[in-house]
Amino acid sequence: MLMAAGLAFTQFSSTAQAQDATCEIDRPVMFAGLNYDSALFHNAVARFIIEKGYGCKTDALPGDVIPLLTGTGKGDIDVVMEIWRDNVAEAWTKAEAAGTVSQIGVNFNDAVEGWFVPRYVIEGDAKRGIEPMAPDLKSVDDLPKYADLFEDAEEPGKGRFYNCPSGWVCEKVNSSKLMAYDLDESFTNFRPGTGAALSAAIASAHKRGKPALYYYWGPTWVMGLYDSYRLEEPDYDKAIFDALKTDENPTKATAYPQSTVTVGVNSDFKKSAPKLIDFLTQYETSNALVSEMLAYMQENNEKPDGAAMYFLKSKPDVWKAWVPDDVAARVESAM
Repeated sequence: MLMAAGLAFTQFSSTAQAQDATCEIDRPVMFAGLNYDSALFHNAVARFIIEKGYGCKTDALPGDVIPLLTGTGKGDIDVVMEIWRDNVAEAWTKAEAAGTVSQIGVNFNDAVEGWFVPRYVIEGDAKRGIEPMAPDLKSVDDLPKYADLFEDAEEPGKGRFYNCPSGWVCEKVNSSKLMAYDLDESFTNFRPGTGAALSAAIASAHKRGKPALYYYWGPTWVMGLYDSYRLEEPDYDKAIFDALKTDENPTKATAYPQSTVTVGVNSDFKKSAPKLIDFLTQYETSNALVSEMLAYMQENNEKPDGAAMYFLKSKPDVWKAWVPDDVAARVESAM
């Protein structure tokens, strides 16, 4: 059991039951405390609504993806707010096949991955006095003629492509793409040491109005703060994409898939809490919305629960569609 593995539970800011609501279950609703910002933000939003609107207590078990998904199948976890359906871990697939977990709703269906440049590189930015640098740059096929624009200061004569850190799956995929697109001779394959270093390099380029070519994904605070243009690639092909992860000398490449991210639950919890399941099924956001909230966290040095409160106060038209009127009224009163 995961609870016996020594992981501490995190307690949300308030677990007192709402006075005028009675929870369907007589124990805390346990969330998967996935250790990245978007999942923590969704946890904070859902937990506040469940506590204040439905009169339940909640907890979260912090940890990494695989043990938490495994724990959901075993019943240690009730709710996982982000299941990346198109790249789901084997632990979840096995639990789903065994009938111990299920996906009940789409959190957001427009997660993005790809190769980006700042939009001002193509369109300019009149407010900042930036002229278009590459007005006809649209796709990866156009990159060879712009190697000088993205010049690598450490290797003059070649452009720099900001890849993922070594060891990430996307680093292998992107490295394979550089070869398949015949860009490995004109661009350096620059791998920052950490994800934070990658985001810092992108932020620095945007703040200075400089050109940059980089891999990134959303929803993230980077996508929320900085207007990026995704370069066109051949349409996603699963067989070609999977080969990018394994082939040593790939000759074909394809775009990343546009991912759908769902809400997953333990099957016993699903049976015991139909009202909460209805709420979690209705829970729906978007890449742009979540990136906006993560940008708020970044700019204001805010915690996930602070961003959740900001969301609940500023986006009532979004979250009120997820719950009955009486639940919405209790949540508003608690705010």
